[in-house]
Amino acid sequence: MSFADLGLSPKLLEAIAAAGYENPTPIQTEAIPPALQGHDVLGIAQTGTGKTASFTLPMIERLSKGRAKARMPRSLVLAPTRELAAQVAENFEKYGVNHKLSMALLIGGVSFGDQDAKLMRGVDVLIATPGRFIDQFERGKLLLSGIEVMVIDEADRMLDMGFIPDIEKIFKMTPMTRQTLFFSATMPPEIQRITDQFLHNPVRVEVSRPASTAETITQRIVRVPTKDDKTKRNALRELLRQEGVKNGIIFCNRKSTVDIVAKSLQKHGFNARPIHGDLAQAFRTETLNKFRNDEIQFLVASDVAARGLDIPAVSHVFNYDVPIHSDDYVHRIGRTGRAGLKGAAMMLVSPADSKHYDAILKTIGAEEIEALDFSKFFEENPAQESRSRGGKDTKESRGRRSSSRHDNRKSEPSQSDNQPAVQADEPAEKTVAANDEEDPAPQKKPQRSESRAPARRRNGEARGASSRRRDEAVVGLGDHVPAFLMREVAR
Repeated sequence: MSFADLGLSPKLLEAIAAAGYENPTPIQTEAIPPALQGHDVLGIAQTGTGKTASFTLPMIERLSKGRAKARMPRSLVLAPTRELAAQVAENFEKYGVNHKLSMALLIGGVSFGDQDAKLMRGVDVLIATPGRFIDQFERGKLLLSGIEVMVIDEADRMLDMGFIPDIEKIFKMTPMTRQTLFFSATMPPEIQRITDQFLHNPVRVEVSRPASTAETITQRIVRVPTKDDKTKRNALRELLRQEGVKNGIIFCNRKSTVDIVAKSLQKHGFNARPIHGDLAQAFRTETLNKFRNDEIQFLVASDVAARGLDIPAVSHVFNYDVPIHSDDYVHRIGRTGRAGLKGAAMMLVSPADSKHYDAILKTIGAEEIEALDFSKFFEENPAQESRSRGGKDTKESRGRRSSSRHDNRKSEPSQSDNQPAVQADEPAEKTVAANDEEDPAPQKKPQRSESRAPARRRNGEARGASSRRRDEAVVGLGDHVPAFLMREVAR
């Protein structure tokens, strides 16, 4: 089946051909015809299947007839993250090149002034994140009575990020006559409740089993003998040096870990940059553009970049942390192996990750993921795993280590006086692993401090005597008054 068989206009077909697409994906084949007929659509498909075009193409077709009014957008697309919203805007520009449709992008990190100006002129397509959309609405910049089409993209991600109350609020502000196009990779009970409440007899389109992985992705794990962060960073660098790694996205569970891993890689000569929700929007946009243009080789990311981003030529995905939610594993590795290309996904798994790893196996329907043999690497780098082999770090063992270090310092003082506090090859971090670093040698005190000890004692005795005299001679003055200001007075 071709795009012409879906009922699209010649202008849209010309734009699609100019973008380099010839045949629709399965979800586009099933979702576009009912959307063109005005039906509500509930689309369920894994990431990277072409969901964005499934709603942008029929929206452009419908909006090509009519004109926007001031502060009254004709359509609304809600996306969970700024990056995904910006990507949807790029799709509208690409496919709507032959149509004179106005568009506004409402995301955080951008000044209200430019957005206000576009809204006052009126827009056909309004693309927004829920938070910024509600901000603009409460400022009186939006009227929603003209909404003809409403799109919810990556609904399950909205649920993960806590946006469901905002989505319900926005649904209630839009006309009952609107057409709703609702897309999600999975259908947890809360998402099912939303669709039952706000969609009217939707056409359900499901092109694959939820939370399944693409066959174009080769999956491997590395079993790390300890959860020590330094050991994991060493193993990650070894993976990045493997043959065939053109570029990659490295996923971490926490924003703080993203920063630490990115700085570590930069210190070891890797071309890497971080991206997560606490970074400025301008920096995030610049980072993504540089990664797309091969100016950055490795992107260290939180799950803000895991869903919906269309970066077609990612050769590898690395899970530095095993994701807490098994569905996130599917979305993370879905950044590679897109558009029919081959990709690879690697994951570091420590003994502490067994619970989450088992959940991933259950989700993807696998008994096991093939493990790479890193035993020789860990044998050659034993320092970081000595604590895990030695059992608990008892008070007695710490005392023995402290005594041993003290003896070493006494025998070789010249080698320790000028050493830095931590000779780690990564940025310092406040984790349990930081305790594995050897304690710094204390700076030797100058000899004069010992020779002046008797003088300090004499001075202390003199101050004590002076204080006693003050108590006898002066009434009402505290000891904090310097002795030289005191004068004896007659009673």
